[in-house]
Amino acid sequence: MLRQLLLSDFGTEGPAAGNGWALVHAEFPTVVVGPLLAGRGAHVLRLDVSEWGSLAFDPFDWDGRVFGAAERCERLALHLEGARGEALVIAALEILTRYQGLVGRRNEASSARLFDRVLARHRALHDLGLPRVRADYQHALDAWQWALRLRPDADLAVQAAALFHDVERLLTEADRGVEHPAPDSQAGKDAHAARGAELTCQVLEEVGADEPTCRRVKELVARHEHPSGDADLALIDDADALSFFSLNASGFIRYFDPEHSRRKVANTLARLRPEQLRRLAQMRLAPGVRNLLDAQLSAIHEPRACQPRMG
Repeated sequence: MLRQLLLSDFGTEGPAAGNGWALVHAEFPTVVVGPLLAGRGAHVLRLDVSEWGSLAFDPFDWDGRVFGAAERCERLALHLEGARGEALVIAALEILTRYQGLVGRRNEASSARLFDRVLARHRALHDLGLPRVRADYQHALDAWQWALRLRPDADLAVQAAALFHDVERLLTEADRGVEHPAPDSQAGKDAHAARGAELTCQVLEEVGADEPTCRRVKELVARHEHPSGDADLALIDDADALSFFSLNASGFIRYFDPEHSRRKVANTLARLRPEQLRRLAQMRLAPGVRNLLDAQLSAIHEPRACQPRMG
């Protein structure tokens, strides 16, 4: 798990210096910012923030290093160097946003042993030796974390639904080596959701979830492709869409042609509720994704929702 951000010059660059560290703590309360010596006993991964801040940088290029380090150890700390002041804080927020699936934030509803079993069973479904499955697994954890970030008191059913919302892809897509298009038709989306709901319900019953929880999670997964007035469904939709931009978009545009990528960005952006557009400014996006997103935001007359990064 990712529990620490370490700073070389903690005395002048850490939370006591201001510069927005309060926002980092508010968004990631389980991650402690501390001096380099505080990482003793952890696997410390040094990251050059000046590289992260380069205008041409694609965060996809760091994924193997960060996710790989997390797989090799139980306790991971990130040592951030190469920036100062507000630039360091912005990079810290963006880096934690991209790798929040490693943070494993929980609340009271997900701190019980039942959710330990849910997570273990969900992990066992995924063969991480398959690139497509690995990407789906990382997206599932990330969507779960987004749901908690947007609603810190989310109940067990909402968290489980966010975690399992795309589990049907294991039945139909696990053998594919790369990203591929999701069903474009509503019928295809509905079938995907219905099969996923059945598998999710089966898993929850196996780990001992009660009948009301199983019923609600099944309903949420089955309906997650349908916009509605249900606040829980809207939350899962936001979490799914934000996860695409914060984690998956860089890889997506590497595999698909420009027009398909444009449609994907447009459709995903359209799923976000207006109040969540500000979250896009907390992400480090690949230049190609940023260009597509800015074009869409301009088209819907929301140019201030996602400002370009400064130098």
